[in-house]
Amino acid sequence: MTALFALATSLLWGLADFGGGLLTRRMPGLTVVVVSQTIAATVLGAIVVATGGWGEAGPRLWFALAAGLIGPVALLSFYQALAMGPMGVVSPLATLSVAVPVGVGLALGERPGLLQAAGIAVAVAGVVLAGGPQLRGAPVQRRAILLTLVAALGFGTVFALIAEASTTVTGLFLALFVQRLTNVVAGGAALYVAVRRGTAALPQDGFPWRSLPALAFVGLADVAANGTYAVAAQHGPVTVAAVLASLYPVVTALAARGFLSERLRAVQAAGAGLALVGTVLLATG
Repeated sequence: MTALFALATSLLWGLADFGGGLLTRRMPGLTVVVVSQTIAATVLGAIVVATGGWGEAGPRLWFALAAGLIGPVALLSFYQALAMGPMGVVSPLATLSVAVPVGVGLALGERPGLLQAAGIAVAVAGVVLAGGPQLRGAPVQRRAILLTLVAALGFGTVFALIAEASTTVTGLFLALFVQRLTNVVAGGAALYVAVRRGTAALPQDGFPWRSLPALAFVGLADVAANGTYAVAAQHGPVTVAAVLASLYPVVTALAARGFLSERLRAVQAAGAGLALVGTVLLATG
């Protein structure tokens, strides 16, 4: 069950990142975050009311609140780092986020077997290579590296926090709702500040209503990924769940290949293959 839900997390996050990347070509990234997360929060709010999730309110919601505050900071740091580039360095470096939940799992006493340890090493190497690491060429600004490391730390912390935010299904819905609502408030505040400083919140031709279904998909896929990851982490070793869930860059690269006809570089193809091998080792270990 851990492997299944963790792989579902990678699929959902990979597709959400792909969709979000396309949408940011049409409107500011902050607007994409705020609108998509507002849609997700609305749907989750309805689910919480329908399932009586309010009865699950308790101290664990502080984990969801913290995840909701950290998530937008990590995402904005990542976007800024990507803007500075080169993406061939920034994207693979962000996969260091997996170190946080893996470290938490080890600190809590988890000890993966030899086969699983090998799977973790192979899968992480595959994910880094699948991002197409740029080892030579354009120089990298120190600020871009710093922002990427901040993003990686933030993403990894959200991984760890969301796994602790609930112990039941209805409680998970409530935790995800609190997280998304916090995302909307934090992202909305950042968008307000950006607009006050002169940054446009919408394209010149107004809000692209045709993109609303895509925005909904990005928001709902992202929140569903958080849910499947929480289930994976609760039903098996966090070390395994975190590594399998971190395979989403492979999904994003394959989506770009399938929908945009972008060719995978040799290093990316090799990385995807290693990630698959690592997945098999983890699943069988």
